[in-house]
Amino acid sequence: MSQKVYGRLFLSIGAMKAGTTWLYAVLAHHPALHFTPEKELHYFYHKYIDPRYLSQLARLRTANDRYLRFNPERVDAERFRKQLRWTADYLSEPVDDHWYRSLFQLGQHETWACDFSNLHSFVPGDAWRRISDNCQHLRVLYTMRHPLKRLWSHTKFHLQVTGQLDKLDSWGPEEFEAFVRQPFIWDNAEYGAVLRRMREGLTSGQRLAIFYEDMHADQRGTLRKIEDFLALLPAEYPETVLEQRLTESVEHPMPEFFAGVFADDIARITAEIEAEGYIIPEAWVR
Repeated sequence: MSQKVYGRLFLSIGAMKAGTTWLYAVLAHHPALHFTPEKELHYFYHKYIDPRYLSQLARLRTANDRYLRFNPERVDAERFRKQLRWTADYLSEPVDDHWYRSLFQLGQHETWACDFSNLHSFVPGDAWRRISDNCQHLRVLYTMRHPLKRLWSHTKFHLQVTGQLDKLDSWGPEEFEAFVRQPFIWDNAEYGAVLRRMREGLTSGQRLAIFYEDMHADQRGTLRKIEDFLALLPAEYPETVLEQRLTESVEHPMPEFFAGVFADDIARITAEIEAEGYIIPEAWVR
């Protein structure tokens, strides 16, 4: 086996509610990109931040929820066999670099192993250097969305999936602020910290940061930029794929007071992005 355990690895580490699911669904149509059945493996978060994250129990729950249930009257038998083989690897021990590598079985024309994992945005800078040292080639993509709109979308989405939508109408400024400042929501908004960690551990050629607003203003142009980043020939993406809307939050207007609660934070985060050399989209300042 090569000393470079990971081979050619493409990681998307974009903030939650910043377009990564759409990117995943579209880029899965590129013939040179290989995705595992599990969109978010979170291996480097497990390795460098929380070694409990991929416990055997956690992986058993994931496998049971997503891969082991099937309708025998409708299942594609060959596809299901492949999924079972992959699931067996996913449930194997120990969870280490070779476990992670075993989850990517590239086909004849696939050149990049792809892992879209938002928790990887919290990987420390020195860990990025170690990951890079174990890759033949490493590319890391980070997507950002207007911080206030991302906070609101993330808040709505979480309350939606946890059956608490009534809070959108009953909470006042103090309740919203206490909820939004919880680390699982707030830390996703600290774009400057993520950019600094990427800069610390990755070369300029290994990292690319893009904006959600630019991505949807020019979808094909953004996809071409990513293909260039990966040194790939352009792919044809069907219009129906580009138009799909995924993991949308419930429609609900932002309370008038919401922006004021976080105004100083938004100004700081924006300044930190600009300090890293990025030009804020016009949509952020309108």
